[in-house]
Formats: sequence, structure tokens, C-alpha cells
Amino acid sequence: MGRVASAHGIRGWVKIQPFTEYLDSLLDFKSWWIGQEHGSWREVEVKQCEVHNKTLAAQLPDCPDRTAAEKLKGLLIAVPRSSLPEQDEGEYYWSDLIGLAVLNEAGTRLGTVANLLETGANQVLSVKGDSGEILIPFVASAIKQVDLKNKAIHVDWSADY
Repeated sequence: MGRVASAHGIRGWVKIQPFTEYLDSLLDFKSWWIGQEHGSWREVEVKQCEVHNKTLAAQLPDCPDRTAAEKLKGLLIAVPRSSLPEQDEGEYYWSDLIGLAVLNEAGTRLGTVANLLETGANQVLSVKGDSGEILIPFVASAIKQVDLKNKAIHVDWSADY
């Protein structure tokens, strides 16, 4: 849902870079999980959080000053999947797409979704494969089917684009 980008001020606040569609989406949750992608996580009750320019500024427990806030830099912010709203047909959480195999209409495996990028106009799949990284726009003309059950995305995309 986001990442601690830096300390914010001298009173232990942190700057959060949200990964959500809407900047203020994290404000809907009173507690967050913070941790490292492949490390330990802990639940924290958010004391205060507010929109600050294009980021969020948050006050977390056990973070009384700037030195403590700086130690949180780089940690990820998450919420339990069960607390997220159901997606409409054809809508997906980014976390559902990461790790899916990407196959073109010829049946060639292009690689695996490593990440998604927000470009302003649309999202873009970053697909890592044997030939390196391929960027595929997440638009109807390129994405033919997202098959979460079989963990695959079928695309109208050539391996040599």
C-alpha cells in the first residue's frame, strides 16, 4: 500500500509514499502493518495521518523523534487483504498481478510480472523474462485476459516489441 520515504520534521513523523490509486486511501485504515518485503512485519496503530502534497505524513507509535523516524525509512506499509474492498469485474489489485506468467497470443511465454508502473495515462506491466525486461501497457488492446486461477495474463504483444 506504500513505503516509508523519509522522516518528516523533528517530532517523529514519517513521510509515506502511497502505492494506492488514490493518495488518501491509507487514511481509511486505523492500523497498518509495517515491515520488509521478505522480513518481519508488525502491526501499528496509526496515531495521526494526513495528506501532505503528493505524499502522506504519519505519526506512528514508538517513534518520538526524527532519529526514530529515520530508522523506518524504506519499510513497506500494508493492510490485511481481508480489510480491502472487493474489486469489480476486470479490476485487480497490483499485488494480484505480480508474479503472474505473461503469455502472448502465439503461446510464447514473455516472462513474469515483476512490477507495475503508473505513467499517468495508464498502468504498465514490467515483465521480466529470459530476454530482459518488457514493458506492456495495461490497456484493453494489449491485455486480452487476466486469469488469476491459472496465474497467467494473456496479451496481444510480440516478444520482439
